[in-house]
Amino acid sequence: MAQVHHRNAQVGGRTVFYREAGDPGAPHVVLLHGCPASSYMYRALIPRLATTFHVVAPDLPGFGLSAAPPVDEFEYTFEHLADAMEALLAELGIAEYSMIVQDYGAPTGWRLALRHPERVRSIVTQNGNAYDEGFVAAFWDPLWRYAETRSARDAEPLLTALSEAGIRWQYTHGVPDPDLVDPDSWRHDCALVSRPGNPEIQLALFADYPSNVALYPAVHEYFRASQVPLLAVWGRNDEIFGPAGAEAFRRDLPAAEIHLLDGGHFLLESHLDEAEPLITGFLTRAQGAAAPAAA
Repeated sequence: MAQVHHRNAQVGGRTVFYREAGDPGAPHVVLLHGCPASSYMYRALIPRLATTFHVVAPDLPGFGLSAAPPVDEFEYTFEHLADAMEALLAELGIAEYSMIVQDYGAPTGWRLALRHPERVRSIVTQNGNAYDEGFVAAFWDPLWRYAETRSARDAEPLLTALSEAGIRWQYTHGVPDPDLVDPDSWRHDCALVSRPGNPEIQLALFADYPSNVALYPAVHEYFRASQVPLLAVWGRNDEIFGPAGAEAFRRDLPAAEIHLLDGGHFLLESHLDEAEPLITGFLTRAQGAAAPAAA
């Protein structure tokens, strides 16, 4: 099994934590996590990918072990999350890569691709949305209200979603056997997003989320113009980003590979053994890398 290194880089005067594994001379794969998670969500996938690829999985600013400056010192927008990731990749000398994105990692990754489409070799999206069809109204309507009003009353259901019970639901809903999901996953996330000042960070990003939807037309044009190889491996029971969001990629990328597995939002927690061969096989074909070494 490949060794995983746990490192820190200074980006814009702030610490960005990242996990790194594999031969730095191999094709690069960048893993961008979702909310309320961190690179910890990729902990089991990283060593499997690293037998063939050079893998870098950062924590976005405000998440995981990366710096989380208060909202009066750093403007938490998805543009600024992408700024930090672009600066990290420059610091690491990664000029061409594939990306794996989930949830918040998707709009962060779309921005990187729009800025430098020539750098992105291929994309794997695991319940990472790029189309209106993916939004499940019951989950998203409270966020749209808060983004419009910024009121304390409308913030309440969003903060409840960041409680341990709310985060546990994100990990276990739609999973036929919830006992497969490691409780450390949601407890890890809950501890980090509950730190002093972090709820305000999360509210700032919730408020900025409509900027991602506004970006979708440009993302779709990027897909059509580039025909970037894309794999959507999706938990079909996800009540945050529904399976229509996966199917929609074929509108602009007719050759997109789409697999709906019997899981939920954090698919890798319960269906890693099904998802990983799909991901590794796709990346190998897209990158032209050698076949993975036998386990």
